Amino acid sequence: MSLARHPDSEFLLFVEADLIEAELSNHPQLKAVSRVIHTDVAVNNQDKPSQALRRGRKISSMWLAIDAVKKGEADVAVSAGSTGALMAMARFILHMLDGIDRPAIAAIWPTVRGESVVLDLGATIGGDARHLVALAVMGSAMASVLLNVKRPKVGFLNIGTEEIKGHEEIREAGEMLRAMN
Repeated sequence: MSLARHPDSEFLLFVEADLIEAELSNHPQLKAVSRVIHTDVAVNNQDKPSQALRRGRKISSMWLAIDAVKKGEADVAVSAGSTGALMAMARFILHMLDGIDRPAIAAIWPTVRGESVVLDLGATIGGDARHLVALAVMGSAMASVLLNVKRPKVGFLNIGTEEIKGHEEIREAGEMLRAMN
């Protein structure tokens, strides 16, 4: 699907080579633009982030994919593995931007009006108002770059539309965002 949408893409596949070669043979167009980088170590979904960092450091498929982004060999890393391990490794390898102290999981969701950027999709439990504002800024930047939206609208998923509803952190973050405009 990605190749169909972005035909100029190249794919680096960090995986046990024997596991992917047969499947790639069924997709010749994908195979033509893919490079398989063999690794014997994969992060399991049951691995805690700390275990994944210790066991997979510099040798796991997840580590190598994120490291390829750091080195400029890849623009994006995609993983079907443990999200906790992915966040921990990404934070360790890529570091955080100034003013951002937690990573986020983002997705592009289709809506009635087109596509929207939605985050945080499970990377964080809780978070204060400052963290919610950082998520809003990251999502806005992502919408600007990926969706070519000049001035993205930002909203918080809350329990109602009234400004008095929801947790204090959400109300405070809303006030902070309004003050930024």
